[in-house]
Amino acid sequence: MKLYQVRKGQFVYFNNELHRVYSVKPVYKQSVHLVNLKDLTQHLTNASKVEKYKPKHLDSFVFNHKTYTLYKERKAEEGDYILITNPSPDYLDHYSLHEVEIVSSVETKGVITTKSNGVKHNEYLLMVPGRAHDSQPIDCADGQMADSDLRSNDSNPCTKSTQGEMPNIGDVYKKRSGNPSIEAMVVAINGETIILGNHFELSLSELNDSEIWEFQHSLLESPLED
Repeated sequence: MKLYQVRKGQFVYFNNELHRVYSVKPVYKQSVHLVNLKDLTQHLTNASKVEKYKPKHLDSFVFNHKTYTLYKERKAEEGDYILITNPSPDYLDHYSLHEVEIVSSVETKGVITTKSNGVKHNEYLLMVPGRAHDSQPIDCADGQMADSDLRSNDSNPCTKSTQGEMPNIGDVYKKRSGNPSIEAMVVAINGETIILGNHFELSLSELNDSEIWEFQHSLLESPLED
């Protein structure tokens, strides 16, 4: 089904590939900020160009260059990846729909993640490395596996992955921590160093850390007109 109302966290297909909605900025023409699951690159589009998908048990897909299969009935262990599909955080926890987190410890009723979130067992699907023989590949809307998965070797996964695409001059980011909050624009890129206004110099991995920086909009995009 085509989406004309999009919310943060939804899995959607864009250009035939599986993405997660990172944020929605309704006042801009390209209001939907997406993250491609296979390589964590970021894209801007609008609601009419995406198609919703709800992940389920035995779905398989590539996340950050590695293949995983989702399991509903299996409980996570320390070091496992989980996909949060039924978020119900307590007031001290901070996680949302379809976030991927890493388990740091296991308790009777749930797990504690490396981000210090307490997630109950009924709130997540376990991400098991590899593509199970009876799984349903969901990398592409047409049912084909992603090209990166066809070239990969699950028995010997890459130990190093890319950190995503470089931002563009004019992209505006908000620093989530700090009081008052700070918004800064990408003003220059020197090799792998990203320079923001207010004299911030960051690596791509630092800028892509969603716990610290959040993409807002690009000044190259025009806002919606009445």
